[in-house]
Amino acid sequence: MPWKSGGGFTEEIATHPEGATLDNFAWRVSVAEVVRDGPFSRFAGVDRTIALIEGAGMRLSGGARDVVIRTPFEPYSFEGESSIDCSLVSGPIRDFNAMTRRDRARGSVTAVRAKASFGATDFLVVFAASGKHECHVDGEPPIAVAARHSLIVEWVQGKHDSLVGIRPLDAGSVALAVRIECH
Repeated sequence: MPWKSGGGFTEEIATHPEGATLDNFAWRVSVAEVVRDGPFSRFAGVDRTIALIEGAGMRLSGGARDVVIRTPFEPYSFEGESSIDCSLVSGPIRDFNAMTRRDRARGSVTAVRAKASFGATDFLVVFAASGKHECHVDGEPPIAVAARHSLIVEWVQGKHDSLVGIRPLDAGSVALAVRIECH
């Protein structure tokens, strides 16, 4: 789908509620291809977390501070209403994006490089950013998640006692796990 600013395209992984637009989502997870310098789309009332998944990196200027993002899979958070300009370090990049609308949801992104477990929340999005992973949801058979694929877990209200385990299957595999709590 086209960026809100019109400067590029994003592959949407998931959005809530289903069918929500850029103006009314509670949360949204996506991967963006950034091929040129320019401003980030602004999203008032939205908290954003991005992580570099391919390429040499980018410099973000504006908002509270300037930062150079070069380390793959390292989450960086900022307010969506901030005026942020992006300059590519050396050629195009791909980045992972998690966005939560402050008045409707709260989220956090964790890079998983070794076996990890996550307790219940409203939603958990597991994106296999690099390599294959196996996920274990209590009471279910193991779920294989191929590189660049995702698993989305939604907990049933009142059944918040289960865990989700993530286990990388390849050396160097990294998953990005987004825990989302709606309110």
